[in-house]
Amino acid sequence: MIKIEAIVREEKLEDVKEALNKIEVKGITVYQVVGCGIQKGYSEFVRGSKVDISLLPKIKFEIVVSTEEWAEKTIKAIKDAAFTGNPGDGKIFSYDLRSVIRIRTGETGTDAIN
Repeated sequence: MIKIEAIVREEKLEDVKEALNKIEVKGITVYQVVGCGIQKGYSEFVRGSKVDISLLPKIKFEIVVSTEEWAEKTIKAIKDAAFTGNPGDGKIFSYDLRSVIRIRTGETGTDAIN
């Protein structure tokens, strides 16, 4: 089992959700987060004073899939949907999971995520 975390631009939320729905990824968790990377934020003037905004709003997706094949399809869908070609497009991380338990039924492993 593989956990995929993707951090993308806020405006790409619907595009990524649609791409995941199209490949029939069933379970996702979505968070509103803030962070910075290469993009380093930006400066703006507020009431005449310059303010540096270093933490930018982003969207974080968490998805658990059962196989490497599903992980590759999911990562490709996210990558294609979130791409703009500009700094700040985001990152995708994948991790091997040791165990998963569905609380309601007690199912474990891939049975718990299918």
